[in-house]
Amino acid sequence: MITSQLGIAIVAPAGHTHDLDAVARGIARLEAHGCLVHNYYDPEAVHLRFGGTDEARLAQLYAAADNPDVQVVMALRGGYGMTRLLPQIDFERLARSGKLFVGFSDITALHMGLYARTGALSYAGPMLAGDFGALEPVDFTLDQFWSCLAGPTHTITEQACGNPALDVSGTIWGGNLAMLASLVGTDYFPRIDGGILYLEDIAEHPFRVERMLLQLMQAGVLAGQRAVLLGDFSGYKLGPMDNGYDFDAMLAHLRATLPLPVLTGLSFGHGPRRVTIPFGAQARLVSDGEGFSLRLSDYPTLRCA
Repeated sequence: MITSQLGIAIVAPAGHTHDLDAVARGIARLEAHGCLVHNYYDPEAVHLRFGGTDEARLAQLYAAADNPDVQVVMALRGGYGMTRLLPQIDFERLARSGKLFVGFSDITALHMGLYARTGALSYAGPMLAGDFGALEPVDFTLDQFWSCLAGPTHTITEQACGNPALDVSGTIWGGNLAMLASLVGTDYFPRIDGGILYLEDIAEHPFRVERMLLQLMQAGVLAGQRAVLLGDFSGYKLGPMDNGYDFDAMLAHLRATLPLPVLTGLSFGHGPRRVTIPFGAQARLVSDGEGFSLRLSDYPTLRCA
């Protein structure tokens, strides 16, 4: 368990939020958990759809990284904006700070770049506005975060029928599928062999999901992986032209085409019920066709000796 006061910094490296009540609720819930919150998000400094200008958002990241009283840096929300910052980020500075950077969705770009450039691990986990600041926060999501953060290991168990039976181990990595696809061929895409790739997305039609996964295959990314683990893919709308082409049809094609097992049922994505996954941890994935377990180890935690 975490036995000393935890310093958490709130930054907005991507989008801003109109719901300032959610910000206040999120900070209050963190403080009620015993955290000391350092809020670097300034709603008065919002720029276009972003949580500040590119320079201001980068400054938020550095201020949080340089604050000796901070151990965890949590994103306000996702949206869009990290891609604009990637060429300007001093990833070595972030890695040297020893801070745990937390978020998902657009924050996937930060996880990817940090690991690719320095090998430092980060957390695909909850964010302030949508999770801690929700009107009705989901206990499962928040409990997963605290449990993972305490370490030294973290096990995710899911009931999911129809998956292939397997027992594989490797580096766990991934996140938002559109973000991964957008980074293929860049210096911010880590070269991981023998990995377990977890993926999610929101409002992406099944044909777009298929196209992006085929892109990863055709770029050679999937050839070195041991399994693909799909989380939540929701928010899309089928039309009459789809003619029976739905997510299940797309999934069947992927399973027949991709060079590795594809599993579904991971509670990870834009839904309110979400696990926390340390990007770059070691993982063992065991599936028996009725469900699967994902045991995570060898990742930075705040567990006291």
